Amino acid sequence: MLTQRIVLLLAAAWTGTLWTIGYVVAPTLFATLDDRRLAGTIAGTLFRIEGIVSVVAGVLLLALANSLVQRARSRGGRALYRSLRWPLLGMVLCTLIGYFALDPFMAMLREKAAAEGLAVGASRHATQFGILHGVSSLFYLVESLLGVLLIWRLAGRGR
Repeated sequence: MLTQRIVLLLAAAWTGTLWTIGYVVAPTLFATLDDRRLAGTIAGTLFRIEGIVSVVAGVLLLALANSLVQRARSRGGRALYRSLRWPLLGMVLCTLIGYFALDPFMAMLREKAAAEGLAVGASRHATQFGILHGVSSLFYLVESLLGVLLIWRLAGRGR
């Protein structure tokens, strides 16, 4: 029972940070700060922290879900905890691709633009950056939605 509550709490905290940073804080930064570079720098830092939080939370939740599968006495309990592993794995993969594969390329393009004395949006790298940013945003959306699915399944278990 305690492990189930820890799983739900950790999943809710992780998903909550995803939604808060991605859909509240980052847009607010760009809407309120006049300096888009500063807004991007702050948002980028928050997303990097979120990436680390996501990897740690994902690994912990995968370990806990595996533990719950092994300890579940009923067939339905085992099936539920097994079903949790897929959205968790998807969330971790979205994190790894988004933050640790795509983000370094976006950072490189920002640095190239800065070396030319330009913001990335005003540089010759704008199109490539925009494509990478769009793909990264798509992975973030998928991760956020998988988090909702995860919590939905966990909350349904309490009935």
